[in-house]
Amino acid sequence: MDVILAEDTRTSSKLLQHYQISKPVSPYHQHNEHKIVQHLIDQLQAGKTFALITDAGTPGISDPAYLLVRGCITHGIQVQCLPGATAFVPALVNSGLPITRFTFEGFLPLKKGRQTILKQLVNEERTMVFYESPMRLVKTLNEFIEYFGPERQCSVSRELTKMFEENFQGTLHDVCKHFAAKTIKGEIVLVLEGCPKQKKTQTTFYEKQNDHYNESD
Repeated sequence: MDVILAEDTRTSSKLLQHYQISKPVSPYHQHNEHKIVQHLIDQLQAGKTFALITDAGTPGISDPAYLLVRGCITHGIQVQCLPGATAFVPALVNSGLPITRFTFEGFLPLKKGRQTILKQLVNEERTMVFYESPMRLVKTLNEFIEYFGPERQCSVSRELTKMFEENFQGTLHDVCKHFAAKTIKGEIVLVLEGCPKQKKTQTTFYEKQNDHYNESD
């Protein structure tokens, strides 16, 4: 291995020092990956080898990796992936919701396209998995209540595998009430129950709310 690509060189350097790994470290993150991916491909084709690591979780799961992996495959460069920690897996298990089939949605868009995605997911039957920041968790839970209804089951996992890990399950109403009453810190995984099949053909909670508002105008 010639170079280690790291999402944050300062954070990764501490881990590398702990394991006495002294390879050169170069930044590779969402702000520069589009600019440097071809340069990295050129170096790989010239015979260099890279390792890609991220600050937390697995590269490619809401972290940089996709562009580089796609470029490698396009140019016939071998990619080896080693399994690592991925927050949504223990969150799914802890949720108590069906996990035979699920959909990973990652972070919802902050503005553009957010409502469109939520409308599309109203009738999704599979368990849904989202990542969220502690600052936006309560806002997102309130949006979920608006679109999916207050009685839809969900689970919020916080600080998984760390000292202050928390897993809280219940209806969207109960979960929102719980987290609205406290200071929230750490990384968040939100697991949401899919739409029950018997309700899928009925008018959605979101549509009922809109009809009510329209009638009131």
